Amino acid sequence: MPAVLEEFEPIFGEPKVEWTGSCSGLGQSSAFVFYVHSPDSSHLRICVSDFRHTTWESVRSVWQLEDMRDSVGIGGSWSDFIHYLVASIKSEDVKLLLEALPDSNDTKSAKLVAQKSKGMPRISFSLTKLTGAAASDAVANLSQELFKAFKGLQYLFMEEQERRLQLTKVISVEKEKNEIVQSQLELNSKRQKLQKAINSLDKVDLTNGQNPPGKFCIYFCEMLL
Repeated sequence: MPAVLEEFEPIFGEPKVEWTGSCSGLGQSSAFVFYVHSPDSSHLRICVSDFRHTTWESVRSVWQLEDMRDSVGIGGSWSDFIHYLVASIKSEDVKLLLEALPDSNDTKSAKLVAQKSKGMPRISFSLTKLTGAAASDAVANLSQELFKAFKGLQYLFMEEQERRLQLTKVISVEKEKNEIVQSQLELNSKRQKLQKAINSLDKVDLTNGQNPPGKFCIYFCEMLL
């Protein structure tokens, strides 16, 4: 059994809704959310809902997915196919195709179609409409999983904020250290200039008038600049 489904990460998204039929979905919701996950290691489940009137579902076993791989024409290993399926579902080109019943606002059929990129093979799941308690349970589960995903993202965001805060503190400390080092270097430079000026006193004969004090002061100041 392909182990890749055991690590299948849940996927949420909003498909582009396309209607066919005489009524073309007049009066129906145009906003849906889909949820793709693996309830166990041998099944993939797709749930699509508008959280109000309509909820659809599709469950595929790994054997049905293998048949899909053959019919779609995705070469390579089982893992390659699952990676392609995930990339398609996460792409911007995921559509919910709804067929309206004649002279009715209700739907006759629904499909979730995903394509990794233009010109690539399409992944298609025929959906079954849920009613009654099954629909309520599916919406409740979808809501809970959405909240879990939100909490997970919120935790990652807070973790990133804390990391940025700590990094800012480290940068501030390092900047302060650099400023201290720079000040010490400037102070050492001035001390060296002062020492040179003091050493030059031995070479200046102030008693014979060759370098009067005024001229020496100018020389001393130039050494400190």
